Amino acid sequence: MTGRTEWPGDSPDSSRAEKELSPQDPAERARAICLRLLTGTPRTRKQLADALRKREIPDEVAEEVLSRFEDVGLIDDAAFAGAWVESRHHGRGLARRALARELRTKGVDAELIDEAVGRLDSEQEEATARELVDRKLRATRGLDRDRRLRRLAGMLARKGYPEGLALRVVRQALEAEGEDPEGLDEPYG
Repeated sequence: MTGRTEWPGDSPDSSRAEKELSPQDPAERARAICLRLLTGTPRTRKQLADALRKREIPDEVAEEVLSRFEDVGLIDDAAFAGAWVESRHHGRGLARRALARELRTKGVDAELIDEAVGRLDSEQEEATARELVDRKLRATRGLDRDRRLRRLAGMLARKGYPEGLALRVVRQALEAEGEDPEGLDEPYG
């Protein structure tokens, strides 16, 4: 490692920098790749394993490096899942179902997903749904009631909210705004 002045990721062509890094030592390359990827954003073990596979690091070397990173706390899928849920729920208003789907695509274990998503309770989820509807409500003024209902409930559905919750929150918001409650009890679609 001595005498090297360029760290992988410092150059715009980081894959070239990785190849210049002692190509005969795949473990060193794997460590450098993982450290570079973890510098910008937390990653799951699967995301790092995929990156190493893509860069043709042998599986046994990748497994050894990833296990070591886990042992020292640089990879922590449980912490990743918890932070992801917190960030995406508060930042984007995503519901438990959408958050679980995103975590699955990132390779987080089902048990860790259940634990992280389970920290959101139904009252918190409903309060977030209300905030989302309140923000979007003004943009739907001037549209007929059914179209407003579909747009608002559809927005919540895309964010992973269950249909019953979405419809209840939208109906209550429309009623509070003075919409005629007649017919709002019928399912949309």
